[in-house]
Amino acid sequence: MVTTIEAKGKQPGIAEKFAGAGCRVLNVVPVPVSNAVLVECMEVQQPDDELPEDRGMLYLYPIGDNRFCLHLCYLEYLDTSDERAVIYSIRFMPELFSQFPEEVLMANQPFRFDETTEQQFSVCSQARTLLAQLTQDAGGASAFIRSLNRTEAAIHLLRRALECITVPFTTCQVPACRFLAYEGERDKISLAIDIMRDNVDQPHTIRELSRKVAMNECYLKKGFKAITGKTIHEYQQQLRIDKARTLLQQQGMSVTDVANTLGYSSISHFSTAFKKVTGMKPCELLA
Repeated sequence: MVTTIEAKGKQPGIAEKFAGAGCRVLNVVPVPVSNAVLVECMEVQQPDDELPEDRGMLYLYPIGDNRFCLHLCYLEYLDTSDERAVIYSIRFMPELFSQFPEEVLMANQPFRFDETTEQQFSVCSQARTLLAQLTQDAGGASAFIRSLNRTEAAIHLLRRALECITVPFTTCQVPACRFLAYEGERDKISLAIDIMRDNVDQPHTIRELSRKVAMNECYLKKGFKAITGKTIHEYQQQLRIDKARTLLQQQGMSVTDVANTLGYSSISHFSTAFKKVTGMKPCELLA
């Protein structure tokens, strides 16, 4: 049985290191796997102006002669309306790597196992499926069978991460955005922009946008940045702040009403986002 541990006080630094200093851990769910693979799921909340895209990160720490600890972290948003996300933390302990000869670990890797390493990688649909497999509770199975299933999912996730890092950002095979040479693909990016403009008060996740415009998430992110010069999150933030300026200056709405109208979870999140874009607080604009 997986037990939820309510987060109290300041959590260990991996959540802040991976998701940003403003990340707040709401609860922690340890997932029993094995002595060689340690897994936790952390539900976190992010300030509205610091919402990164779903992503993965690999951390490698040499801790002695031919002894290594490798840490995978995945960030996946549950609901952007209240900035809730889940961080999957998967630690591969030295016991796992002791099974392999040193020459195997050192050969043809995108990094050295005997040096501290941080590598970001994209999160593909297969990785999301494996994360679900890793954390789901297989009812009726023995504890040993559950451990084997979860170990298999964790090892598969490690393999996928290494493959993504070996060929940086080629999970979707989008070299130099050549797909934008086709008018139909550019039209999908334009449609995504129109959807965001029509729904300023209800920001969409990348996954939601990709489904609405029938475009692969990876293509959408790269194509959007190539055409607009901004990430999807940056573009949506700019739209919301532009709308906020209009509501404050031309319609005389209060800061509280504007924050509520545009779907911000709190006045402080709205104020922080507004200042980041405009250089001033909303109340200063009213003054």
